[in-house]
Amino acid sequence: MSANTSMVTEFILVGFSHLVNLQGLLFSLFLTVYLLTVAGNLLIVVLVSTDAALQSPMYFFLRVLSALEIGYTSVTVPLLLHHLLTGRRHIPRSGCALQMFFFLFFGATECCLLAAMAYDRYAAICKPLRYPLLLSRRACLQLAGTAWTCGAVVGLGHTSFIFSLPFCGPNAIPHFFCEIQPVLQLVCGDTSLNELQIILAAALIILCPFGLILGSYWRILATIFQIPSAAGRHKAFSTCSSHLIVVCLFYSTAIFIYIRPKASYDPATDPLLSLFYAVVTPILNPIIYSLRNADVKAALKRTIQKMGPTKI
Repeated sequence: MSANTSMVTEFILVGFSHLVNLQGLLFSLFLTVYLLTVAGNLLIVVLVSTDAALQSPMYFFLRVLSALEIGYTSVTVPLLLHHLLTGRRHIPRSGCALQMFFFLFFGATECCLLAAMAYDRYAAICKPLRYPLLLSRRACLQLAGTAWTCGAVVGLGHTSFIFSLPFCGPNAIPHFFCEIQPVLQLVCGDTSLNELQIILAAALIILCPFGLILGSYWRILATIFQIPSAAGRHKAFSTCSSHLIVVCLFYSTAIFIYIRPKASYDPATDPLLSLFYAVVTPILNPIIYSLRNADVKAALKRTIQKMGPTKI
């Protein structure tokens, strides 16, 4: 098995090579989306870091989420841009493993962080008197640290497990990055047991945080409906709406992509679905939080005013 494992030393990321006449257009499109994603999320990081009005636990987690999104999209898009620009689609085995690790690392961390953000909303709405204690600075750091640690464990575990399997050819990955399912397609021999282990691990890291989010919002909704005034209910729900939209976007694709057998992988449509959560979702997050959050919009306005010309 060790001999077979070393036979494939590099992979070919097929990506969008079949769209021969659209390479330039795709490059321009993905470059624009990537720059906007980095700029939008970096803006939120800067706003939360510098504006005194955005120092609550909710915005602490938002800053961490935005930093995650920058890393998440940077794992895949720059390499995709390189492939579109040069036409060279080879990636060494070690590079493929490294890309898979960081993609899983950022993705799993985001799974856990979204659960921490749901807990923050639960504590703010359902336990307002205990909120400063439940979400103290130390508690926020512990929750964020736990999310990063879980992400590292998931990324390292999945990557080391998959790349310890034998790859003896072919080496063409029908995807634009080293995603688990298409890479697993290239493993030699029967991988049914390995596949089951991967699905169970993915289900654990995806469904457990998702279950905590659902439980938190069940309690949140029950509390909101007990608020006597319509204005109070609207204000309480508005603080959760942005997070709910992000959760729905992220988890809907993640559950579909990862919790299923490799036999259901479709090389024609799955890369398009991956585009949604790897490229589109990271650019939507800052838009969602900016447009639906009065505090963020006010902080942005103050920042723009500070950058404007000083009146003499």
